[in-house]
Amino acid sequence: MEVRVLAPTGVIGAGFKASSLERGVSLRPHVIACDAGSTDSGPAALGSGKAKLSRDACKRDLRLLLLARQTLDVPFIIGSCGTSGRDIGVDWMADLALEIADEEGLHFKLALIYADQSPQVLKERLAQGKIQPLVPAPHLDDQVIDSSHIVAMMGVEPLSAALDTGANVILAGRASDSALYAVVPERMGADRGLTWHAAKTIECGAACCVTPAADGLMAYIRDDHFEIEPLDLEAQVTPLSVAAHTLYENSNPFLLTEPSGVVDTEHAVYYATSARTVRVSGSDFHHAPTYSLKLEGSQLVGYQTVVIGGIRDPKIFMALEALLPKAQVYFRARIAELYGSQLSPEDYDIDFRIYGRGAVMGPLEVETAVVPTEVGILITITAPSQELASKIAKFVSHVSAHLPVPGYEGLISTIAYPFSPPELERGATYRFSVNHVLLPENPLEIFRTKLLEV
Repeated sequence: MEVRVLAPTGVIGAGFKASSLERGVSLRPHVIACDAGSTDSGPAALGSGKAKLSRDACKRDLRLLLLARQTLDVPFIIGSCGTSGRDIGVDWMADLALEIADEEGLHFKLALIYADQSPQVLKERLAQGKIQPLVPAPHLDDQVIDSSHIVAMMGVEPLSAALDTGANVILAGRASDSALYAVVPERMGADRGLTWHAAKTIECGAACCVTPAADGLMAYIRDDHFEIEPLDLEAQVTPLSVAAHTLYENSNPFLLTEPSGVVDTEHAVYYATSARTVRVSGSDFHHAPTYSLKLEGSQLVGYQTVVIGGIRDPKIFMALEALLPKAQVYFRARIAELYGSQLSPEDYDIDFRIYGRGAVMGPLEVETAVVPTEVGILITITAPSQELASKIAKFVSHVSAHLPVPGYEGLISTIAYPFSPPELERGATYRFSVNHVLLPENPLEIFRTKLLEV
């Protein structure tokens, strides 16, 4: 047998070559699938409900893919709509699909699968011991659940149930990336080890190419192997580039966990079948004794105002390590004078990052003896309101521009600001508050599906 799966790009809105999609259509895939989200870019999308990529970019990609689906008359599946997979993201993507259908005269049966979780249900499951922490996981209690927006990451089962209804376009909430590409091969009886390993390989589109790009791949899943081919004839994959993708977002490249089990690549063999294609065999799949669904939650921390600056004088930036703790004491004393009991020290935060002096690696930085030519300063103020964050930032930016540096007498300027005023309001900021798994009664019970004839 052969099941052909088209992955047009790594994420809806990132783009792809129209010529690559045309070639993919000519190869007659059995399904087109694409991811639309991730937690890679942090908790903001889940907390705010706003998509990372623009409406225009997503609509361009979606239009071409819906037209391709119409040509092929095969299922088209998108998961993690709106970046976070929140219900609002599914509805946002559905609005785009309906607009395009109206503009292009398209007709299809649309399934919308929602992944938002009820706080009340989650609190009940927590009390029953049906929610377990992953590593690392923050503390989870009723208060955290009530103050967080939480989604569950679906496996293939809700997608397969939607296909059972005759839906040929599926817009899903938070979903396992690999499940989007695995569901149709599973339904067609393909080997599960090969199916899930192939799905993992193509989940990010052409990211596993020698030169990663926003473009597509075709996976051919056969009886005893699968083969990966870039859609762009100028692109290539190699055994190394394909094998390396099992490291992406995984601590163990040989055991890749999904809701229904574990993809085992330990005995997989990768070999080139041409200068630009790779064949893989030997993959396995172990069914989990207990089905589990990952829960992801995001919680509002506060509001931020940032100040960006630079320092060229080595005497100044070499003195910052000693100066900044003293400055923090002064800042907090002055803020206490201004706000008294209205604002406790725990209610706000003033953070300095010195780029060029360990801002990225922190205490793990090994190149500590290197003296940079210049450093960048990022000052981040977090407070309960945007107004308060900006008020504190105005004071901090002013004082930070004239810190007393040993070796200099009189008033000096310590930081050069590129903007006037230097304070930039960043808006609401969030943190991940849930990194757990739920043990459901069945794989479908916590997801909701809505069907539309378009």
